[in-house]
Amino acid sequence: MSSQHSPDTLRFECETGNYHTFCPISCVAWLYQKIEHSFFLVVGTKTCGYFLQNAMGVMIFAEPRYAMAELEEGDISAQLNDYQELKRLCLQIKRDRNPSVIVWIGTCTTEIIKMDLEGMAPRLEAEIHIPIVVARANGLDYAFTQGEDTVLAAMAHRCPEKSIHNEAQLGALSLKEDKNQPTLFSLFSSKKDGKQPLNHSNHTSHAPLVLFGSLPQTVASQLKLELKRQGIQVSGWLPEQQYSDLPAVGEGVYVCGVNPFLSRTATTLMRRRRCKLIGAPFPIGPDGTRAWIEKICSVFEIQPVGLREREEQIWKSLESYLQIVRGKSVFFMGDNLLEVSLARFLTRCGMIVHEIGIPYMDKRYQAAELCLLQETCQQMNVPMPRIVEKPDNYNQVQRIRELKPDLAITGMAHANPLEARGINTKWSVEFTFAQIHGFTNAQDILELVTRPLRRNHSLEELGWARLVQDHPAASDLNAVPS
Repeated sequence: MSSQHSPDTLRFECETGNYHTFCPISCVAWLYQKIEHSFFLVVGTKTCGYFLQNAMGVMIFAEPRYAMAELEEGDISAQLNDYQELKRLCLQIKRDRNPSVIVWIGTCTTEIIKMDLEGMAPRLEAEIHIPIVVARANGLDYAFTQGEDTVLAAMAHRCPEKSIHNEAQLGALSLKEDKNQPTLFSLFSSKKDGKQPLNHSNHTSHAPLVLFGSLPQTVASQLKLELKRQGIQVSGWLPEQQYSDLPAVGEGVYVCGVNPFLSRTATTLMRRRRCKLIGAPFPIGPDGTRAWIEKICSVFEIQPVGLREREEQIWKSLESYLQIVRGKSVFFMGDNLLEVSLARFLTRCGMIVHEIGIPYMDKRYQAAELCLLQETCQQMNVPMPRIVEKPDNYNQVQRIRELKPDLAITGMAHANPLEARGINTKWSVEFTFAQIHGFTNAQDILELVTRPLRRNHSLEELGWARLVQDHPAASDLNAVPS
C-alpha cells in the first residue's frame, strides 16, 4: 500500500508485474545503422533467430550487418568447441564483409550455460586482427532499450584514454583557438540576418565534453550545433559513426547522456573511466532540450544566449498540435524507459498524465528529469502523476477502465486489447525509432501522439456523416436515439 502524498510531490510505487517488452537483442536494429562498417553476431538459440527475423524483417533488402550464431544441443551441453565455432564464423564475416568491429551479443542462453565470451574474445581478436566487443544484451534486462546501454557500456571500455589533471592543462586549451574566430561584436551582429546569435565567449576554453547515446547522424549534428551556438565544443560521441573514432575519455572529461535508459553506460564512464557525469534532463521536447543545454552551460560556467527565445519559437510552431492535446489525458503503461521524459513533455503541452508506468527507474541517473517533471507540473498547475515501477498489467488495465484516459501509450502486446475496449493507444516502440530529440524534432513526437486522436475523430465525423445520409432526421440532435 502506498502512503498519502501531497499533490505537489512525486509518488513512487512498485508493483510485481512481469516485463512486457521486446528482447534487448533488438538493439541491433538501430546500432548497426549508427555504427558504419560494424557487424553484430548474436549468439543464441533458434528462438532468438526467429525474433530477429520478425523484428527486423523489414530490413531484409537492406543487407543488414548482423547474423545469428545458433546454439545447438551439442553447444549447450558443452560437447563442441565454442571457440572454434565462433572463430569459423568470424573468419567468414571477415572474408565476406571485413568490418571495422565485430560485436558479440550474448543472450539468455549464453548467460545460463556460462559461455565465456569475454574470455574468448581477446584471444580471437588477436588471431583475426579485428576488434571484438562483447555485450550481454539478453532478456534478463528490464527493457529492450537497455540492449543499447549494454553495448555502449562495453564500448566505453574500448575508448582511448585521455585525462586532464590540472587547471594548467585545461587553460592551455584556450590557446588553441582559431585566430580567424569572429569577434564578439560580429557574432551578435548576425541577429540582423534572423539567425540565432552564437556565444563564443568561452569557445574551446572548457574541459572536453563527450555525449553518449545512439542517435541518427542528423539529430546528433543538430544537438552539437545547438551547443556550438553557446560556445561549447563536443569532443566526441559514444558511439561514433566509425568505430575507429571512439572518443577519448578519462579523468577530467565530462560526459552527458541523451537517453534515459543509459544508466549502465553512465556508471561505466564514471567508475571505470573516471569521467565526470553531467546530470541533466534529456533533450526530448523543446523544454527538455533547453534544460539540457542550460545544465551543460552551467557546468562550464557559460551564460546561455537566446535559449528561452528559441524554445518559445518552437512552442509557437507547435500550436496546431497543442490545440488537439490540451486538456486530454494520457496513461503510460511502461515499455522503453522513455516514459518520464515523454510524460514531462506532454504535461508541458497541456495534457494530464494519470500514471507513468516504467519497467525500471534509476532515480540517480534520472534525477534531473524527475525534478523537471515536478517543476513542469507545478507550472502547469496539474497534479503530479504517480510513477509505478515494474507495473502489474492486470492492475493497470483496471485503473485504465476507471480513469478512461484519452490515450494509452503502451507496448504492442496490449494495444489491440485496449483498442477493443474503446481506449485510444499508441505503440511506445514507435518513440524509440522516431527522431524525438532536440528543438526541431518536437513536432515528430506530437505527430505520433495526435495520430490516434485525429484518426478516431475523423472516423467519428465519417460515421456521423453516413448516419445523416442514411437518416436525414438524424441531423437534428434531439432526434438521435440514445
